Amino acid sequence: MEAFREALRLVFSFDKELWQIIGVTMRMSLTSTTISCLLGIPLGVLFGSTNFRGKTMLMRVLHTLMGLPPVVAGLFVFLLLSRSGPLGSLRLLFTVEAMIIAQCVLITPIVAGLSSSIVGATAPALLEKAKGLHLSRKTILKLLLAENKITLVSVVLTGFGRAISEVGAVSLVGGNIMFKTRVMTTAIMLETNKGNFEFAIALGILLLLIAFIINYAVSFFRKDGTVLR
Repeated sequence: MEAFREALRLVFSFDKELWQIIGVTMRMSLTSTTISCLLGIPLGVLFGSTNFRGKTMLMRVLHTLMGLPPVVAGLFVFLLLSRSGPLGSLRLLFTVEAMIIAQCVLITPIVAGLSSSIVGATAPALLEKAKGLHLSRKTILKLLLAENKITLVSVVLTGFGRAISEVGAVSLVGGNIMFKTRVMTTAIMLETNKGNFEFAIALGILLLLIAFIINYAVSFFRKDGTVLR
């Protein structure tokens, strides 16, 4: 109980380290989610609405990547950005940018796979009607997005949830450096190992609060229709 009270005090004390960790977390999570959705949703719509040679194999690869272990993604990006790696000259290792890249490797297949499943369920009927009306491919894509807009928002939230809760990959490529690449999940793990439970609980409370606020905001806009109109 004492640890919980101390956690609440830290939350409202505007502790510099605490809020810097929150800032890095939000920057990494929002950026990686945005990039992953910009890449994954169009790819998912394409896979879900078209049939082409090799699609079955590509979908199997995509579904495999949806379950990619975070440490494997982190290792791949680490080797890519290390000094002896092909992109080592960019010197991105142990930066927020490296963490964003690792997150995109993890999240993009998830967003693409879920989007493909969602669009694939509604595409046949819509494509049949569009064919009879002689609609252009661009118009068909707009209709597919409009038809599935609510469920696609859920895909975005799923991607964000994965981004903000990730530990393994971001710890590997970010290094969990104080005031630079430390995020909420890696800080919770570190502080728990150090026995600093008050700080870890404070971060845990804020992590849940951020997730709740974002989900509540999206639910509010869904009812209001402002975003999804």
